[in-house]
Amino acid sequence: MKPVVPRKGRGAPSNLQGRFERWGREAFDDGWAREEEELPPPKTEVTLIQAKSILTRNASPDISFDRSINPYQGCEHGCVYCLAGDTKILMADGSFKPLAALEAHDEIYGTEKRGHYRRYVRTRVLAHWRTVKPAYRIRLADGTELVASGDHRFLTEGGWKFVARSRASAERPHLTLNNTLMGFGTIPSFPRPLDSSAYRRGYLCGLIRGDSHLGVYRYLRPGRTHGDPHRFRLAMADMEALERARTYLAEFGIGTDRFTFQPETPARRRMEAIRTSSSASVAAIGRLIEWPGCADGDWARGFVAGMFDAEGSFSDGVIRISNTDLQMIEVLTDALRGFGFDTTVETLKPHTPKPVHVVRIRGGLREHLRFFSAFDPSITRKRNIEAQALKSEARLDIVEIEPLDRRQELYDITTGTGDFVANGVISHNCYARPSHAYLGLSPGLDFETKLFAKANAAALLRQTLSAPTYRPEVISIGANTDPYQPIERELKITRSVLEVLSECEHPFGIITKNALIERDIDLLAPMAQKNLVRAFVSVTHLDNALARRLEPRASAPLRRLEVIRRLAAAGIPVGVMVAPVIPFLTDRFMEEVLERAREAGATLAGYVLLRLPNEVAPLFKAWLDVHYPMKAGHVMSLIHQMRGGRDYDSTFGVRHRGTGTLAELMAQRFHLACERLGFNRARPPLDTSRFRPPRAGAQLDLF
Repeated sequence: MKPVVPRKGRGAPSNLQGRFERWGREAFDDGWAREEEELPPPKTEVTLIQAKSILTRNASPDISFDRSINPYQGCEHGCVYCLAGDTKILMADGSFKPLAALEAHDEIYGTEKRGHYRRYVRTRVLAHWRTVKPAYRIRLADGTELVASGDHRFLTEGGWKFVARSRASAERPHLTLNNTLMGFGTIPSFPRPLDSSAYRRGYLCGLIRGDSHLGVYRYLRPGRTHGDPHRFRLAMADMEALERARTYLAEFGIGTDRFTFQPETPARRRMEAIRTSSSASVAAIGRLIEWPGCADGDWARGFVAGMFDAEGSFSDGVIRISNTDLQMIEVLTDALRGFGFDTTVETLKPHTPKPVHVVRIRGGLREHLRFFSAFDPSITRKRNIEAQALKSEARLDIVEIEPLDRRQELYDITTGTGDFVANGVISHNCYARPSHAYLGLSPGLDFETKLFAKANAAALLRQTLSAPTYRPEVISIGANTDPYQPIERELKITRSVLEVLSECEHPFGIITKNALIERDIDLLAPMAQKNLVRAFVSVTHLDNALARRLEPRASAPLRRLEVIRRLAAAGIPVGVMVAPVIPFLTDRFMEEVLERAREAGATLAGYVLLRLPNEVAPLFKAWLDVHYPMKAGHVMSLIHQMRGGRDYDSTFGVRHRGTGTLAELMAQRFHLACERLGFNRARPPLDTSRFRPPRAGAQLDLF
C-alpha cells in the first residue's frame, strides 16, 4: 500500500524515538496509515523560556567559531538532512569512572571560565554514545596516556586543539610536540579496599579514636554493687561516615543503636549518632581499634580515611587533618609517607595543655585527588574541588602522538559545560535535531513543531558583555538552528540580540536560509562599514519543486539569491553556503549556485556534504522513500561510498567533505569553481578592537 506524503508543510515524516530516551514514545499519527483522509498541518508550539545563559563557548567542532548564540531551539524549516572506553572521568564525588561506563545524568566535573582562571565546576552528562573511528595515542611527559580520535579536542596552553591535522582544513589547530595539555594528569589507580578486613579495622580505628566517646567508667555508688557503666557513642553530621562505621561494626558482630544526637537549628547542623552500652560490645570495639604490630597496607589506608572523615577538612585547596594526640599524628604521617605523600605538621598554640597538631598534605590538586583515590574516605562533602583554579605543576607536555593505524571503538559524551576531565586533562565534548532528544522530545516532527524561544536572550547577552572580565571574540549566530525562524517575525529575539551587538560594536557572523534577514539590514549595514559582521546565506540548489519537499518552510532558492543581492548592495560582506550537498539530488546544482551567488554579490563560499548523524539518518531515509522511492537506493549507495560504507562518519573534516573518489571529485569541483569565480579571497578578520561594554539602563554615555 502506497504511503501518502507526510504532514503538509513539514519535512520529517514521523516522530521517531531519540537515542537518549529510556522510555517508549507514544504513537503519533503521522497520516501514513490513512490514505484517503488528509490531515491538517501540525501547528507550531512555541514555549518562551528564561535561559540561564546565552553565549555558548567552545562550541562543537562542526562550526568555525569558539562562541555562538542560538536564540531558538528547534527549527520550523523542516530540512531533513571521541576517547577510549577505559579513559578515567573525574566524577563529582572526586572518584573516577571509565568513560564507557558513564550514563546520562551522571554528575561529573567540567570547567568554566571565571575571572582570570578557568575553574572546575560540577556538570551533568547530557548524552553518551559509542562510535568507531581511527585512533591516536597521545603520551605526556608525566606518563599520562590518552587514546582518542583525530577529531577530538583537548585544552592546551594555546587553547583548544584537535588531536590530528585535517586534510580538509589546513588551518585547523592540532596538537604538536610543542604543546602542553591543561589539567593535573593521570591519578595512579588503587584497588578499592572496602572488601578488606584490614581496611575496615583501620578505618574504625581512625574514626573512633578521632571522634567518638568510648570507655568504661569505674566509680563507687553507695548501696550498689555494680558501678561500671560501659559506653560507646559516635555522633556525626555526615551520614556517610556514620553509616559506614555502623556497617563495619556489624560485620565484626557488634550491633549499635542509632538516635538523633542533636536536632537541626538555625546555627547548627543535625547530628545523628550510634551507640551501645553492652560491656561485650564496648570491649570488642576496644580490641578492634588496638594499634596493630605494623601500621601499613590496607590497615593504613583505612586509618587515614577514618581520621579524615573524623577530623579532616578540604578547603581553600588544602587537605588538613587535626588531632591533639601525638601518637595519632605520628601513625597518620607514617601512613601518608608510606604512600608517597609529602606532608608537613603544624602545631597550633603549642604552649597550651593540649595543643592541636595539623597534618597538611602538599602537592596541589593532583595529590589531593590521589589522596581520595588511595584512601577512599566516605564523606563526599569533603571531596569537593568546585571553583578550584585550573592550575597544575604536572608535566603535561606532549612527547608522542602515535597513529594506531586501526579503527577502534571510542566513546564520547555531551555535558552541560561543553567539556570534561579525562585522564586528568581537559577534554572537549562533541551537537540540531539530536539536541531535541536531550529534552525528551523527538528529533522528528517535535523538532519542527515544538520550539523553545529564549525570551531573555538580549538581557542575558547584555549582562555577559558587561562583565569586567569579558574579552571580545567573534560570535556565530545560528550555529545550531536558524536564527530567522518564521516566529522571529513576531518575537524579534534575534533582532534584539543584534541590537545589543550593534550597541557594543561587537563582531559576529550570521548564517540563515530565510529572507527575514533583510529586515535587519538597518543594523547589519552600519556594522559592516566597521568590519564587524559577515553573513552567509544557505543555498542548497535551484529547484523549486525539490525545495518544497526538502526545505518546506524555508525561503525559496531564487529568493535566497535575492537576499544575497540585497545584503551585498547594502555593503554587507556575504557568502553562500552550498549545504547540504546530496549526491544524485542536489550535487548537480553546485557550480550553478556558485555562479548565481557570485553574480548576486557573494564573495565567500563553502559547502557541506549531507550529514546523517544519529536520528537524522532514519529521517532522511524515510523522506527519500516517500518523495524519491526510485532514487532512494542509489542516493544511499553514493552516500555510503563517500562515508566509508556507512550512513555517516563523524571524524572532523571527513564529516563535512566525506572520503573516497566521489568525495575527492566533489571537492575538486568546488575548488575549481571558486577559483574561477574569485571566491574566498584573503580579507582582514573581523575587528574586535572596537568593542565597548553595553550602557547601563537608559543612561546616556559620552560616545
